[in-house]
Amino acid sequence: MDLANMSPREVRALIRKEEVTWPTSGMCRGHIQANLAIVPKDLAFDFLLFAQRNPKPCPILDVTDVGNPEPKIMAKGADLRSDVPKYRIYKYGELVDEVNNIEKYWRDDLVGFLLGCSFSFESAMLNASIPVRHIEDNHNVPMYITNIDCMPAGKFHGKMVVSMRPIPYRQVPRAVQATSRFPQVHGAPIHIGDPGQIGIKDVNKPDFGDPSNIKDGEVPVFWACGVTPQSIAMTSKPELMITHSPGHMFICDPKDEDLAVL
Repeated sequence: MDLANMSPREVRALIRKEEVTWPTSGMCRGHIQANLAIVPKDLAFDFLLFAQRNPKPCPILDVTDVGNPEPKIMAKGADLRSDVPKYRIYKYGELVDEVNNIEKYWRDDLVGFLLGCSFSFESAMLNASIPVRHIEDNHNVPMYITNIDCMPAGKFHGKMVVSMRPIPYRQVPRAVQATSRFPQVHGAPIHIGDPGQIGIKDVNKPDFGDPSNIKDGEVPVFWACGVTPQSIAMTSKPELMITHSPGHMFICDPKDEDLAVL
């Protein structure tokens, strides 16, 4: 299957049938990919406020109506219960399940949030001849819980999560320029260089995803990451939060360039 050149609707159909269950980086190249967070209605305002106060890790692309799994702005006719390759179920801060659809967990009081994902700007990086290691090596992007506090809102508080891509030293300015055009999918990096400065003890042991090989002459570059709600779930301990499994994104109909600001 040439997933890179298929339409989002075609790939979502394969995901719904559970024929595609792996990380989505590189799929539907040129189209927006999104992180997912689903919470009960009584926590939805707190989460909306949290995202508004923390736009780097949690840029909002779409919010569903209560009890309706259709993301009407990002993918009309899609179903957030089945159109993500893999989901995680958190209850009171504990990861209790990982599934390919959430039919048995869906409730009429749930609200879904689609948040921008850095997979969306990878096409711009590739078009600028900047290597994307996890695509080259066919593994999930490495993600880390940092020592950076998010601004709390209501029930929600905790540390920011970042994703990392090794970038050749001379291409770091170009990577910053390429990604800064897309603030709704995390935009420019938040940190370049020494991982210890943001609380990462071992860059070869990510908290989520798989390690990327950092070659001689390359610098680790870190972007805010939409897996942050999973860190927030673990610290805030809401009754229920359903998320995508790290790297297993929801693929949207609009294109990356629809979000470009320059």
